[in-house]
Amino acid sequence: MRLFGYARVSTSQQSLDIQIKALNEAGVSSSRIFTDKASGSHVKRDGLDLLRVKVEENDVILVKKLDRLGRDTADMISLIKEFDEMGVSVRFLDDGISTEGTMGKMVVTILSAVAQAERQRILERTNEGRIEAKAKGVKFGRKPSIDKKRVLDLYEKGTGATAIAKQMGIGRSTVYKLLKDSGNK
Repeated sequence: MRLFGYARVSTSQQSLDIQIKALNEAGVSSSRIFTDKASGSHVKRDGLDLLRVKVEENDVILVKKLDRLGRDTADMISLIKEFDEMGVSVRFLDDGISTEGTMGKMVVTILSAVAQAERQRILERTNEGRIEAKAKGVKFGRKPSIDKKRVLDLYEKGTGATAIAKQMGIGRSTVYKLLKDSGNK
């Protein structure tokens, strides 16, 4: 039996350090820890794909928390079933559960459903907040596009790129790009 570890965070700005430390403390060698900095809402992740290739029958995959493996119930069940068919079990350190045995698989299925329900509640609350903010006049989405004609007019009147950028509330590099695209620089 070999121990493998899997750690995931949702964005590149987040740190994997806490999860990796916990996996090391549980006995997983650093060379057998696979990581992703990607959303758990889909199972197409580089680290997870590599882990799938590396594990063999009787291996055990350690994951710090259930939601680090994935968020969608169907995907989680599919992943756990895939590992189970390979003879590989999954243990969730913080949750104290394992896919080893019938009861372990049942608990994982239930917890996956709870994790998905919580994610749905978060999305609902986010949408409610967005609707409320819109009602109060908050604008979402992309800024209005740049008035290219005004940029060119200002430049032709002798205004420098820095002054145009300040006046228009855009980056100087954007001014240079617009001028280049129009053939003025």
